[in-house]
Amino acid sequence: MQVTFYFDVVCPYAYLASTRIEAVAARHGATVRWVPVLLGGLLRHVGGPDDPNTTLSAPRARLNLLDMQRYADRWGVPLTMPAGHPRRSVEAMRLLCAARPDALPALASALFAAYWVHGRDITDRAVLAEVAAPFGLDVDRIDAPEVKQALFETTAEAADAGAFGVPTFVVGGALYWGQDRLHFVERALRGPARVRFLYAFASPFSYLAATQIERVAQAHGATLEWSPILLGGLFRAIGTPDVPLFAMNAAKRRYLARHLDDWARHWGVPFRFPSHFPLRTITPLRVALAEPAVTPHLYRAAWADDRPIDEEAVLSAVLTEAGFDARDLLAR
Repeated sequence: MQVTFYFDVVCPYAYLASTRIEAVAARHGATVRWVPVLLGGLLRHVGGPDDPNTTLSAPRARLNLLDMQRYADRWGVPLTMPAGHPRRSVEAMRLLCAARPDALPALASALFAAYWVHGRDITDRAVLAEVAAPFGLDVDRIDAPEVKQALFETTAEAADAGAFGVPTFVVGGALYWGQDRLHFVERALRGPARVRFLYAFASPFSYLAATQIERVAQAHGATLEWSPILLGGLFRAIGTPDVPLFAMNAAKRRYLARHLDDWARHWGVPFRFPSHFPLRTITPLRVALAEPAVTPHLYRAAWADDRPIDEEAVLSAVLTEAGFDARDLLAR
């Protein structure tokens, strides 16, 4: 997945966002497409003033300054208001359009730092030449007609995408504006939430969890995947007793019995520890693999109704009572 990041180095919020966006994307295996735009041109395109700050009341302007400094402090990045801000950034942004795509993020970071950390004058070509030198970029490239056209086109692209300011991020067609929306960008990169529930009919804790997992997944908009496992096989693989309950002392067993009842009452679900324990659940698990819809019926039979589902006759009866073709499922 890719994040498109529209920015102008003259914007403090774009600077703040630039210090975080790569890490946000990397956490989700995404890439960032850095797109330099001319903020003034973008604002004119959408019918706004070249400098929106001129329309702010004094209290709002003070709060904006405080807000950006709070973000800088929270994220641990240096930020100093440059003298003469806002400076004309057209040549700095053209310089970015002249850069190689692989050098663009680093050059943008260098320009952001020059302006927002060191207070350099980004309208001064000597400053731009100094910043560009480590990248092997000739500052005179900013005068090339194709470079000027490139900045015009990226600004038009941002406007066409729905941007009305910077920083603007686009993920999968969804637009987010402002460094304070990066958590939404991150959520979009995560994609739909997914829960894989590894369960076993042999475990009372698994039964109790199974009564709640659909509610939890639904509350978070997650897709739920039921994955049956053979608990004894897992325990043997990790060096745990096949039936941990039998390896516990009597006091701990009594506590766990009461604890299971506590959870069942807390969630308002039926629970009865089976008189036939431990359960041999290979066949029930295979049936659940063949037809996942049987899962709640088998859980309830084993852990609420005390029916030995590891006996084929009982298993067949439970399946039939629930409306399934027991003979077909058991034959698979």
